[in-house]
Amino acid sequence: MLIFCNPLFSQKLEPKERIGNNPDHIINSKIMEKEYLIHMSFPKNYSTKDTITYPVLYVLDGKSTYRYFNSSNIDFEKIEDVILVGISHKVNGIESRINRFNDYTPYRDTLTDRKFEKKFGVEKGTITTGGAVKFLECIKKEIVPFIDEHYKTNFDRGISGHSLGGLFTAYCFLNSDNYFTRFGINSPSFQMNEKIFLEPAIVKLTSNETWNIEPTKVYISTGENESPMMVSNMIKFSLYLKKSNYENVDMNWRIYRNESHTSVIPFSLNGTLTTLYGK
Repeated sequence: MLIFCNPLFSQKLEPKERIGNNPDHIINSKIMEKEYLIHMSFPKNYSTKDTITYPVLYVLDGKSTYRYFNSSNIDFEKIEDVILVGISHKVNGIESRINRFNDYTPYRDTLTDRKFEKKFGVEKGTITTGGAVKFLECIKKEIVPFIDEHYKTNFDRGISGHSLGGLFTAYCFLNSDNYFTRFGINSPSFQMNEKIFLEPAIVKLTSNETWNIEPTKVYISTGENESPMMVSNMIKFSLYLKKSNYENVDMNWRIYRNESHTSVIPFSLNGTLTTLYGK
């Protein structure tokens, strides 16, 4: 059988041979003035020698999540072919935590800033929440265009995150402009912006207004043994979203029995993939 290669696709990059946990790319963001690591996983038949394009799921905290991309917990036979793109900060340790608080939180919360500065033992003014708008701009204008330029992608995009990343993903969903149409909201830290994010979100979900967005899939999860506030807020958000019964929103949620905030990660990633991309 002859396979004809589109010249456009022949200029795309082939997947790199994996060496340890080294990233596929490092993106220097002018918008955020930070460097981001990109870890990627490809469908097994991905090739620049054909004209097939693929949906992409962008996964936050990709540096720590990457090891689960090809783990035995994920049954890739049951999901569509999808490119996974992990996004994480280049810095490590406390610096990474500080960047996560800035990038993943929708609104400025000075009480949270001071609380975690004290917890981390850093100077006042080190942590500044409320950078989600700017970080989303970075994803749309710098990271996604880079991936689209170099790999065989299409316009079917999803985004997934855990903890603060789950909060950011919920923010992307509630402010959807159809740029992403698949959302994995896992162990969302709604307590960070509860008064200025979660409560207005619930008002939106109970307003009975028509939401004219493209067909969208949403998966929400948490572990049974996470903090009571995290579990209750996740349940509250999920129930109100389910009750809203938006015509174009296909929503599922799950609580993983006996799992903690950390141990739940591979299970929630698997649930995200099988729910959002299940064959």
